[in-house]
Amino acid sequence: MEWPTLDEYEKLLIRMSTPRVMIDNAGCSNATRVMIDSARKHGILLEAVQVLMDLNLSIKKAYISSDGRWFMDVFHVTDLNGNKLTDESVFRYIEQSLETVHYGISKSFEGLTALELTGTDRVGLLSEVFAVLSNQHCTISDAKVWTHNGRIAALIYLKDNISGSSIDDSDKLDAIETMLRNVLKGDNDIRSAKTSVSFTVTHTERRLHQMMFADRDYDRKSVMNTRGESAVISVQNYLQRDYSVVNIQSKDRTKLLFDVVCTLTDMQYVVFHATVDTSGDRATMEFFIKHMDGSPISSEAEKQRVILCLLAAIERRASEGVRLELCTSDRKNLLADVTRTFRENGLNVTRAEISTRKDTALNVFYVTDAVGNPADSKLIESVRQKIGLSDLKVKELPLIYHQAVERAGPTTMGSGGAMLLSLGSMVKRNLFNLGLIKSYS
Repeated sequence: MEWPTLDEYEKLLIRMSTPRVMIDNAGCSNATRVMIDSARKHGILLEAVQVLMDLNLSIKKAYISSDGRWFMDVFHVTDLNGNKLTDESVFRYIEQSLETVHYGISKSFEGLTALELTGTDRVGLLSEVFAVLSNQHCTISDAKVWTHNGRIAALIYLKDNISGSSIDDSDKLDAIETMLRNVLKGDNDIRSAKTSVSFTVTHTERRLHQMMFADRDYDRKSVMNTRGESAVISVQNYLQRDYSVVNIQSKDRTKLLFDVVCTLTDMQYVVFHATVDTSGDRATMEFFIKHMDGSPISSEAEKQRVILCLLAAIERRASEGVRLELCTSDRKNLLADVTRTFRENGLNVTRAEISTRKDTALNVFYVTDAVGNPADSKLIESVRQKIGLSDLKVKELPLIYHQAVERAGPTTMGSGGAMLLSLGSMVKRNLFNLGLIKSYS
């Protein structure tokens, strides 16, 4: 690395503050150890977890310590099949991403316009949003959409159809914002519907957490159709050391640690020590935290707010919906047409991940029926027939389907039946999105 304009003291400071990474495949029998040490700064834990999350890795154990001015982390990670990491390109990505002075995000959105939307969720809302953008001659390159407690947050990256670049016309942007705000308002969301053009580049999923937090989704009555076990969260003060201790027991899943650390960081808490342990499908996490001024949580009301915010962060990715993957050649109006088909057949999109790589659309939708229950399998098959059986595939079913199959005994599934998600396919798709491999199919 060359620093032509820096003196030796400035170079020393950079070397001292730049994280150092060691990846060890020999010290643990069932996981790869990723060890990070660095000078402590606010948000560095989130940055480290973010890099691992972008690779869709599973964090089985973690030990975090950052007392004094130094930060040390040990993560035990596997791929989604539970195997140790062996791909050298993944090792290089982790090292290069963490051992840089300024952290980047997992994708480059240069040349795109970012739209942020929040409002009250309803059946068909996403279809209306995409229809507006299509009518305004916009191409959606990437997007993520979350729903929780009756609210929706979307971060959409788009470009102009004609120029193929970002939209710089302020009048056109104002018109798009106004139309989308009217769509989001519907008949009953006059005050809280928001649209804005973002000029700052933020990690997409972290920004979605921030948007839903600002929208106070955690403070609304839960409308989730929860059939699983909710997370159990407690907050206590450890007075001898002026820490507040957050304990979380939850069903384990990928990106769980990111969601928790993201929320603690954005609530302006500093994690000084933490342990994460998973066993089977359960995760146990303990965090020793303080405010940025060094004080612990001071009131019962603040404890309850932390609990509500963390519970919301964990729930935002939860979905009882059927996971559908659309992989097809990209074309004009594709998203508007697909989501219109969902709406016309009574399917509600509870979460979506839109991405375009070269001329290929790689889109994921989680869908339920209009009231939040799992959609009927015949309805799913009908929608697949209309969109294209080879393009739209069932990749994951909610737990209730598997329970029903077990009660009914072995059956023979049709071409659109209960095809479980291939974990290897997920990893391959993620590496393709990060630019670590050249093709995905």
